[in-house]
Amino acid sequence: MAGMLYLLAILLTFSTAVAGEVMKGEAVVNGGATIASTDEHFICATLDWWPSERCDYGSCSWGNASILNLNLSNPVLINAVKAFSPLKLRLGGSLDDKVLYETGDFGRPCLPFVKNDSALFGYNDGCLPISRWDQLNKFFEEASASVVFGLNALNGRVPMPDGSVGGPWNYTNAESLIHFTANKSYNILGWELGNELSGKGIRARIDVAQYAADTISLKKIVDQIYEGRPVKPLIIAPGGNFEVEWYSQFIDLTKTSSSLDVITHHMYILGPGVDEDLVEKILNPWRLDLAASVFSNLSVILRNAGSSPTAWVGEAGGAYNGGHNLVTNSFVSSFWYLDQLGMSANYDTKSYCRQSLIGGNYGLLNTTTFEPNPDYYSALLWHRLMGPKVLATDFIGTKKIRAYTHCARDSNGITLLLLNLDPIETTYVQVSIKSVEFTNKTREEYQLTAEDGNLHSQTVLLNGKVLNVDSYGQIPALVPLEVDGSQPIKVAPVSIVFAHLPYVHAPACI
Repeated sequence: MAGMLYLLAILLTFSTAVAGEVMKGEAVVNGGATIASTDEHFICATLDWWPSERCDYGSCSWGNASILNLNLSNPVLINAVKAFSPLKLRLGGSLDDKVLYETGDFGRPCLPFVKNDSALFGYNDGCLPISRWDQLNKFFEEASASVVFGLNALNGRVPMPDGSVGGPWNYTNAESLIHFTANKSYNILGWELGNELSGKGIRARIDVAQYAADTISLKKIVDQIYEGRPVKPLIIAPGGNFEVEWYSQFIDLTKTSSSLDVITHHMYILGPGVDEDLVEKILNPWRLDLAASVFSNLSVILRNAGSSPTAWVGEAGGAYNGGHNLVTNSFVSSFWYLDQLGMSANYDTKSYCRQSLIGGNYGLLNTTTFEPNPDYYSALLWHRLMGPKVLATDFIGTKKIRAYTHCARDSNGITLLLLNLDPIETTYVQVSIKSVEFTNKTREEYQLTAEDGNLHSQTVLLNGKVLNVDSYGQIPALVPLEVDGSQPIKVAPVSIVFAHLPYVHAPACI
């Protein structure tokens, strides 16, 4: 009974006028206890290795966005990353398993990737010049980025009769890079082993027992190199598509040695970028709900194993093979993206890495101009408003409303995220607070809409005003509307609202 005194229910009732009728619904937010938590810095984005020659479905969308040739001095790029302070950056992708590092006694020319249709992933092996690694780390420091680096897990492997690649990982070159990085005191959050080589793999796969043994080897290398240093990087793997049996075995094989800190999986819930029905999928609540089984299954495996690794989404771009121009880099993309952030957080996912920061047709930034796409501002609002503590939110009513709630970041109260997938109807959400003390009734609203109502627009409006960087490449201020808390929240058709309610003193948030 005493515990019930700490149970907070915030009833959010909405009414929508449809043909003269009023539909009523209710969202119940339990503020008495958290259901999950994220890392302090949940938002993550990726940088990839793809050269400008990389094309998908006739679209060559990578430009000069590769780790090897990205203009690291562009002021918009620097300011866009710095706005998060820090933004997690995961350096990886398919070609990270074909990269060699110009460290130690490399003893050969350090050459870029060269297209070769008969080679794995369509390219010959490439090389990371040590001078470029220095440049990258200078950028990371200037932009206040927190870095995860994917290591070349295919090095030394041999083809096997069953189609997999076998033999132990030749870690000599990777160990040399780790040594160099530590000796230069470059800050690395984590070293990740491989990219999409788990389970069935993508063009290449490694047996689970061998993958576990190689992860243990990486752990030993990192422990030795970083011994006595104040901070030791995380060991992260496998960065593949989730398969229950493979992931279960991998966790079991690595848990006795405590070799794994973070288990990563990739998600492209919309299918291939060539699909012409992507918008319909994004606005379909049933389609969005399909992802929940992946998060749920992985959380159950980790809980049943009693192991310490935490789960990250290591790469997610909505639609694979580069995304789809004017869909996964336009306003409509924010619906699947924010829904995934909310859903994954509900299942205790600690970080979510968006493919990509820049490059392809799913970048947070425009590949040519570096101007932020709409999803960039969605990510930045999440980062600034949604704290690590996750509150259960049960929305009863129309399936076209998606609702997620967190304790507010660096502020009192809670932040409620509302997504309206309906292209026609406006929903009015009346906030009814019960058994909660509050100091005032003013809330802050951040309403996101597409320019001219065009879902394919790459321009987003915040509270009716266009968001653009200025002539100095500065990210615009994200200024909320101050609204009387007794008034309903208006969620226009295909719009997004972050509502910060500072007067809700939820026990879970104190």
